Amino acid sequence: MIHWEDEGILLSARPFGENDLVAQVLTRQHGRHAGLVRGGQSLKKRSTYEPGNRLHVRWGGRLSEHLGHYDAEVLDNISGRLFDEPGRLAALLSAAAICEQSVPEREENPSFFEGFLVLLEHLESDFWGEIYVRWELAQLSALGFGIDLSACAGGGNNDQLAYISPKSGRAVSLAAGEPYKDKLFPLPMFLLGQGGGGITEIYQGLEIAGHFLERHLFHPHDKTLPSVRDRLVENFS
Repeated sequence: MIHWEDEGILLSARPFGENDLVAQVLTRQHGRHAGLVRGGQSLKKRSTYEPGNRLHVRWGGRLSEHLGHYDAEVLDNISGRLFDEPGRLAALLSAAAICEQSVPEREENPSFFEGFLVLLEHLESDFWGEIYVRWELAQLSALGFGIDLSACAGGGNNDQLAYISPKSGRAVSLAAGEPYKDKLFPLPMFLLGQGGGGITEIYQGLEIAGHFLERHLFHPHDKTLPSVRDRLVENFS
């Protein structure tokens, strides 16, 4: 038998048979890892396995490649605190769904866990929308598809970056992008550390991140962005 313990964030828990669940957990040291939760559909255990919950998990299996089984204790139940905050809850569920479909399975890479942990720590702050946009872009970058805000793709003035190319993911200056502005994404200034963001800029950021998430992570696998993300975007449209 193989056993390990780790800290994790629950991404999903789906019914398996009449009484059990299959839980997907983003762990610090073991990557995205699934496991069977025996009796997980019971009232006693169901509240433990809510998306976004921080958990101390114990996994066991006869062989490492087996599904194995989970037992867990709750370290933080943020989803319960966000129950009456539909926008913030949608952000939490959207992040969990994106992680489930994009983070490599069973590959140790603590950066995914640490990034999600930072998001959780800020979902109850006043700037949760801006933090969420930064999280999606960081997720893209960690998977090798980051956008480039370091310089103008068209050779324009780097002090006046104003757009992002939907093709290259690179920033474009105000002057260089003027003839093509209808085909470019407006660049939210908070991504450059200028200003505090706000509803309009968060919406712009979600449009940019959503475009590249679909292009690089979802469409190649004939998938679409999670529907809960659409509910998140509606909060800022």
